[in-house]
Amino acid sequence: METVFTPSRVRLRRHASRSGPLNWLLFPGGPGIGSESLAELADALRVPGDLWLVDLPGDGSNIDGVPAPDDCYARWPQVLLEAAEAVENPVCIGHSTGGMYLLSVPELERRIRGLALVSTAPDAGWKPRFVAMTELHPLPEVERTTAIYIADRTNENLRDIAVASAEWNFTPGSLAAGRDLLARMPYNYAAVEWSDRHFDDTYAHSWWPARLPVLILAGAEDRIVSQHGWDDPRFGGRNVLRASIPGGGHFPWIENPAGVAEAFGRLAARMLEPASAPQ
Repeated sequence: METVFTPSRVRLRRHASRSGPLNWLLFPGGPGIGSESLAELADALRVPGDLWLVDLPGDGSNIDGVPAPDDCYARWPQVLLEAAEAVENPVCIGHSTGGMYLLSVPELERRIRGLALVSTAPDAGWKPRFVAMTELHPLPEVERTTAIYIADRTNENLRDIAVASAEWNFTPGSLAAGRDLLARMPYNYAAVEWSDRHFDDTYAHSWWPARLPVLILAGAEDRIVSQHGWDDPRFGGRNVLRASIPGGGHFPWIENPAGVAEAFGRLAARMLEPASAPQ
């Protein structure tokens, strides 16, 4: 797998290469979970160009050679811009918190060809709904593993929380696949701690594309990030595509890869129209 590092040690790994002019940059959610969590999404897409799995410095398994924590997290999320500047014709795909980070870097608007926001939100208003959902559908194993993590903050204990939360993230028919995905991911608790202290509760988008093609996509059964925030008319417009994936949870490409691929196909077609070129 070809690997590129930016000056701040953002890591881009080429996952697939297909004919076409675009470079699709996939940013994971979490934070803390590696971009390996998006490998099946990249496999499902049939879009023109190259697909890259992207990890910020100090996120997931991207820890070799990165600056000390105080330095590497100091540039989050602005360091995402380095990833977009590393390739031609970049298209940014952000899953969950990854999408929120993208919407916190307004400089991206004039650098990228398109934007896909997967299972994400325009502000932190999704969090109270998530908390209410967890109270209605408690998972004792999440409570147990969280207590262990609080007492001993390690990447392994963070992974155990993620695996225990699979019933919230995936629909019943995909639960086994979801647990397998979460169990084999790399995690980085330092990224979780930084985002919890500096980003998650105060997040609100700082830009919205005026003409840039945008795809807002989520699973119809997503119980993690509510999509109600996107109903605001500010997030409409002729440049915006929306897709609710039937049967999909928080990782909708696991339950319905064909539905996700179809939506991304529409985004690719929109971006390749002459009028969508950067101004």
